Amino acid sequence: MKYALLLLVLLCAVANASTDTNTEAERTPMRIIALAPHITEMLFAIGAGDKVVAVSDYSDYPAQAQSLPSVASYASINLEAVLALKPDVVIAWRSGNPAAELARLEALGIRIAYSDPLTLDDIASELIQLGELSGQQAQAQAVAQAFSQQLAELRAQYQHKKPLPVFFAMGTAPLSTVANNAWPQQMLTLCGAQNVFNRVKGDYPQVGIEQLLLAAPELIIQPVKQVDMADWRYWQRFSALPAVKKQQFLAIEADLIYRTTPRTISGIRQLCQGIDAYR
Repeated sequence: MKYALLLLVLLCAVANASTDTNTEAERTPMRIIALAPHITEMLFAIGAGDKVVAVSDYSDYPAQAQSLPSVASYASINLEAVLALKPDVVIAWRSGNPAAELARLEALGIRIAYSDPLTLDDIASELIQLGELSGQQAQAQAVAQAFSQQLAELRAQYQHKKPLPVFFAMGTAPLSTVANNAWPQQMLTLCGAQNVFNRVKGDYPQVGIEQLLLAAPELIIQPVKQVDMADWRYWQRFSALPAVKKQQFLAIEADLIYRTTPRTISGIRQLCQGIDAYR
């Protein structure tokens, strides 16, 4: 009887250990699909890149991500491809992926998690969230802490700088810019730049050249794929603009400005130093 009771206790312990292991396996996905470039980049940054089995278009950083299949664009998700890959979780961009298609995936039993950083500080929170989701908590905490520290240092460095009137040129056909809560606007504010269109309606407004002439920016900032490929010929016809008259232009690497990842720190630093050169 004594030995039978002991055997029963041991069997229960083994069963509980097995249940705990299964629960942990369910909690920590081994097959992840990332549906936005910033999600892919953050997963690799926290050491979870080997768990990513598919990505979205333009997920080109780091280099290892380029070899992964793409199952989504900005406008759509290839539902069949997602289902065929049998992911443990799909991490979607709440502001950038089609809600209806994500709902269909959920209805088909696919687990969906969301990423949607809206402020610079959200990047650290997102890293920690992705770390918990992927089982990379320790590395995620370290990356998030380093990001927050560098962000705080940059804020302290530039918070008392003399304001410089700037125009952030998202595009020229049509002429578009940033304002209010737009991602690049947050960076301009941190750098102590005075966006001449910061208070117009919307985060990514279109403006007229007449408005720009009246606003009279002293620096034109333009995001480009490669800084050494910046082309300023469009602006030369508007010699009445102080920035054109003084030939004051600043090219910024687009991915560092537009993607919400740890590399955002490099984008902010590049932007602030560039603006500083014209103060």
